Amino acid sequence: MNKWLHGLEERRIALQGDLDARKTAQERNRLGQFSTPPALAEDILRYAKRLLPLGERVRFIDPALGTGSFYSALLKTFEPTCIDRARGFEIDPHYGMPSSQLWEETSLELSLGDFTKAKPDGRFNLLICNPPYVRHHHIENDEKAELQKRTLQACGIKLSGLAGLYCHFLGISQAWLDEGAISGWLIPSEFMDVNYGQAMKRYLVDRVTLLHIHRFDPNDVQFADALVSSAVVWFRNAPPPRNHKVLFTFGGKLETPALSKLVSATALSDERKWTRFPAAAVRERSTVPTIADYFKIKRGIATGNNEYFILSAEELAERNLPMKCFRPILPSPRYLALDEIKGDAEGNPLLDRRLFLLDPAYSENEIEELFPALWNYLEEGKAQKLHEGYICSHRTRWYEQENRPPAPVVCTYLGRGDNRSGRPFRFILNQSKATVANVYLAMYPTPVLSAALALDPSLMRRVWEILNRITPAELLGEGRVYGGGLHKLEPKELANVPVPEIAELLPRPARPASQTEMFFHDVAAE
Repeated sequence: MNKWLHGLEERRIALQGDLDARKTAQERNRLGQFSTPPALAEDILRYAKRLLPLGERVRFIDPALGTGSFYSALLKTFEPTCIDRARGFEIDPHYGMPSSQLWEETSLELSLGDFTKAKPDGRFNLLICNPPYVRHHHIENDEKAELQKRTLQACGIKLSGLAGLYCHFLGISQAWLDEGAISGWLIPSEFMDVNYGQAMKRYLVDRVTLLHIHRFDPNDVQFADALVSSAVVWFRNAPPPRNHKVLFTFGGKLETPALSKLVSATALSDERKWTRFPAAAVRERSTVPTIADYFKIKRGIATGNNEYFILSAEELAERNLPMKCFRPILPSPRYLALDEIKGDAEGNPLLDRRLFLLDPAYSENEIEELFPALWNYLEEGKAQKLHEGYICSHRTRWYEQENRPPAPVVCTYLGRGDNRSGRPFRFILNQSKATVANVYLAMYPTPVLSAALALDPSLMRRVWEILNRITPAELLGEGRVYGGGLHKLEPKELANVPVPEIAELLPRPARPASQTEMFFHDVAAE
């Protein structure tokens, strides 16, 4: 790299730091502005060079240029005589204006505007982009509808209203690509698992030739200020060839991954959780029983404000609040030393930390007459405007909780793959009458299990022991992962986990034909 270009890159890095510092982390998070680390940008451009036909001159475009991390890497990777054209877009003048000045002596054509609204002014054979990671709830409904329309026109897929802005960038870019063009996208890996990603995955399998997905180890967060698990997605703008296989890699660097596997495009069409690869083998459609055959799974209660609605036994006594208007609730998993909770004669958990959930079956007028101390407590909540919050305001009575009876087994909702115990999620045998908050998943027996328990109540302990023998790999393979190695299980994801051992104890319920034919359940709604 010549001294002139080296000096430009040093100036760009300093500029990036200065511009980032002038915005709050909240501002950049809302706008999805996370700059690409220089070393990663260079890795990506070197890999792109391998994918392009030898000797082909480059027509480069970056739809979300920022300060030009990828453009700088392009100039380092390709000789100037090999670059026919370089095009970029940046919607935020805060980054766009300084970037325009930085690169003014180069041939970069930079537009300060919204790529998703621009009309194509040429066809490009190399697109590299780290698009803005703007979550759907930060996109206004009218703008979302327009994005869906433009994406459909550009690439023929209609994205869910829950799709983030980066999905629309990828779809709309189709109109800018030449036949056979190479695209490389640095994006959150969550699209590989979640409901809104299904349309995007169909596009990658059916409309273009998906070449390679490299997923970074979630413990190695690529962006220090964004807790997302990242992936680089490579595809060629051409229909997929027959019997096509896709390279999946994980961990390490793009060119030197820790794990790799070739997966047939046909298998990807059936598999709803792509993050299973490359660690797991392709699974066949199967009749192996899953947790869903024996348990109905629901999220725990979203109270609307745990600090207000969940009180300790000491707080109830201090405020003289009536116990009959509360029900026991398990504390956070970190306060549970054991995975078996016993109850006292009243069904209260035998724990040092005894908590109770406010859930009176009375109107406010009845509470004012019968329980003055509780009525005063409700008034305190209203003074804090808790009744106007989203959850509370959508209830018949703002203080009345969801119907979540005690569940005989509960599973933790969040976990880490590197947990010291080796178990990312815990199954807890709940022998008390305590309900659970939404840090747990409540597991209620289906009719087939209920019938067996009526004959032999001790069977629940054996089922619980089997659940705790499920391997971490099986659980992590069904869940989803976030930056920093945090894993999450939604109810339908937990329901998908196979449990052949339980079938040895119990008859398996008959599934409808459609269920037997399609083993893979939908993932939970976002």
